[in-house]
Formats: sequence, structure tokens, C-alpha cells
Amino acid sequence: MTFYLAGGGKANTLNGDGSLAASAPAEDKPDAFTYDPMDPVSSFGGNVCCTGNAVTGGAFDQRKMEERPDILVYTSEPFKEGVEASGPIDVTLFVGSDAKDTDFTVKLIDVQPDGTAYNLDETIQRARYRNGYDQPLAWMEAGKVYKLTLQPMTTSNFFAAGHRLRIEVSSSNFPRFDRNMNTGGNNYDESKGVVAHNTVHHSRQYASQVTLTVVKR
Repeated sequence: MTFYLAGGGKANTLNGDGSLAASAPAEDKPDAFTYDPMDPVSSFGGNVCCTGNAVTGGAFDQRKMEERPDILVYTSEPFKEGVEASGPIDVTLFVGSDAKDTDFTVKLIDVQPDGTAYNLDETIQRARYRNGYDQPLAWMEAGKVYKLTLQPMTTSNFFAAGHRLRIEVSSSNFPRFDRNMNTGGNNYDESKGVVAHNTVHHSRQYASQVTLTVVKR
């Protein structure tokens, strides 16, 4: 079951116009946000390990996180009947940046009828490794659009009738994932970063999408 990212170019925050549609939109109206590595999106719940007391793992209502303008929010229409998603969740994004290198993160969410939004899984992709970790580093250039195939997420979740699927897209999830300082450097030994202006494209040409593995009943 595939959903396509859509909207009018203002998917920032929970109150934006981002949606998940059954088909890719004809026209590309990209969503833009600013990623400042000195003010990263904080990790909130999830399948965390080795962060000490910095992050409490688990499922939490993500709406307070979705107030940030550097988080793009895309939500489907309510499911008319229950859907069981069990297995890998594949995400493809078409993105751009004015930084040499940056990250793109995705969080998978189950939105209940009362609006509460619980995280299921999350993933990240560093742009320089988009062609594979065994390939030459692939830097970004401003004004170009790049295809990112993110590391697959995995879940087993029953979306009851009336629930909605949501994904958040951003460029940080710290400290679960280390920050990209956007410089093209090592990151781990850098104390100052570069602010990146990032975009997510969605159209027939740039079909950003999320695909669930659905169990037939």
C-alpha cells in the first residue's frame, strides 16, 4: 500500500497542508524548511539504545514535536476499514539542499481519531551516502533534486478504521542519531555547523512516497 506525499508547499508543523495521497500530485509544490544543527529536533521516544538518560524509549504523542517549523507533517485520510501493516516500510524522498551534505529523517506515526499521534518507527539517511556506503561520497549542489531511498523501517501495527497514517520529515533526530553539521566534514569532531535550507519535492516527476507491507485478511 503506497501513499504519496502531497500538499501546497506549506507542510511545516501539524497545522500545515501536507497530506498522504493515493496518487502523486501533477504539479511540484516543494516544502521547504531550515535545519540548524545547533538547534536539532530532539529525539522523543522510539526504539532507542545507548543514549543513557537522554531519551526515554517507547511510543508517545508526537503532537508537541510537530509544532516545530523544521518538521514537515504529512497525514492520510482516515482508513475506512482496518489495515494491518506488518513488515518493512519503504520511504523514497526527492530532496534538495543548499548544503554540501545534510540528513533527512522520517518518523512513522499512527494518528488516532482523537488526534493523538503515536510513533511507530523512524529512520534517517545521510545524503553523502545515498548511493551506498561502499560508493564514493556523493555531495549535494544547490538547485538540484536528488532521490533518497531511506533505510527501511519495520513495524507490525493495526490501523483501526478511523485511524490515519502520518509521517514526519525533518533533518535531525538527536541524540538517537548524530547531527549532521552540514559541512561535509567528519561531524563527530566539529563544534560549529552550517544552517541548511532543505526541500522535499512531491509530484509525478518527483514521486516522494511511503509504502507499507499490508497483511491481507
